[in-house]
Amino acid sequence: MYRQESYVFGTRVELTLYAADQAAAAHAAAAVLAELDRLHRQLHAWAPDSEVAAANRALASGQPFRPSPELAELLYQGQRLEVQSDGLFSPAIGALVAAWGFHADSYAARLPPADGLAALLAARPRLADIRWQGGQILAHKPALQLDFGGMAKGWALDRARRQLLKAGISSALLNIGGNIMVLGRKPDGSPWRVGIRHPRRAAAMLSLTLNDGEALGTSGDYQRYFELDGRRYCHLIDPRDGNADCRVQSVSVLARPGSDAGLVSDVASKPLYFAGPQQAANLARRFALAGWLLVDAQGAVWVTPALRQRLQWQQPPDSLYVTGAP
Repeated sequence: MYRQESYVFGTRVELTLYAADQAAAAHAAAAVLAELDRLHRQLHAWAPDSEVAAANRALASGQPFRPSPELAELLYQGQRLEVQSDGLFSPAIGALVAAWGFHADSYAARLPPADGLAALLAARPRLADIRWQGGQILAHKPALQLDFGGMAKGWALDRARRQLLKAGISSALLNIGGNIMVLGRKPDGSPWRVGIRHPRRAAAMLSLTLNDGEALGTSGDYQRYFELDGRRYCHLIDPRDGNADCRVQSVSVLARPGSDAGLVSDVASKPLYFAGPQQAANLARRFALAGWLLVDAQGAVWVTPALRQRLQWQQPPDSLYVTGAP
């Protein structure tokens, strides 16, 4: 076994893998982490020298921009997923995220100016506003600013999985800030077991096993947030109303194996978070999820039947509702 940690995409990355020898393991891990670091620098939403920042400057001024193959893929996927989620997920709301102060490593406990927020909402920035012309993108909407923070980690998981398989690694666990994917099983034949953090305690709420190619993604209000006048505001911004209210505590989704399992696990948690427990099942079906778990504002847990069977509770909830499908 070989384990290495790093800090990428503004979060901790943990890579655990098995290989024939330490040198092979170290080489494979270093290559994956180097690629993640490259993508982080390229896709950083507010670093002035990133490609996303350059694209945002062009979009704001109404100028065309030629994206790299990686950025073009994210744009195409983002447009598709924006439609699939009924606009509950949108990488076009970077200006809204910045207005709330979350385009910074540290942020103040303050509300955005009401008039500025209203203007951004009135503009209704969406990736659907981007037009493609000869390999370039163009949008006549200054309020449209790209931020791939809601999909880049999961998208990178899929790339890392392919990279590890190409390097001959068939047993691994990759965790990018709570977005987790596994390859195969451990050498003794046992499955990988991972934990989901309790949104209000610094410990695991539960654990579950992951099968080869499955991906687990969690969105919650407990990592990037601030409190003001007794209310909590988090980095999860609802594209419909620009609200940063923490309406639920966390949502975890389990994506089925597939070439885009990581991407699905990252993106799908956001629409379910905004939809809440009553509407989550409808959205989960659109993403063909293997299961989902939601902790509502009162701390009650809502979970699908199939996923419940796989859970081992470390801190059982006071209220548990088995609901929805799958």
